Amino acid sequence: MSGKIKAISISPQKGMKKKNVKNAVFRKSHGILKDAHAGKGKRQVSLLAHESIKKMHERGVRVAPGGFGENITTEGIDLAPLKIGGMLLLGKKVILKVTMKGKKCIKPCSIFYRAGVCIMPKEGVFARVIRGGRVSPGDTIEEK
Repeated sequence: MSGKIKAISISPQKGMKKKNVKNAVFRKSHGILKDAHAGKGKRQVSLLAHESIKKMHERGVRVAPGGFGENITTEGIDLAPLKIGGMLLLGKKVILKVTMKGKKCIKPCSIFYRAGVCIMPKEGVFARVIRGGRVSPGDTIEEK
């Protein structure tokens, strides 16, 4: 199972809108440099399929990659069947280990209020960095 990285998004503080970047450095056991979610936790990196974002477009919510707070927007890879503990290879070097699927939102976000639903709690995937390196949009992503 493989696809590509459509976008990489980071923000310097939690709760801030993420910005798309041309590339990102992933540090082992830390996360993405310059992203607020980097650190020792199990949610160092978040992933969401572009196909999931398209579902929200069909509901009339125009959200760009990174708009759900995800770091990595994927395309062409089905994230749903990934298992906790499964591995993903980003580009030729970076390895992520899936640590969590979905998350409980503390409070409804603006997207929830507009569409009546949010996809990140059910379709988002979280991971830790096992092997670091640099990744760019257009790089491959595959289950390892």
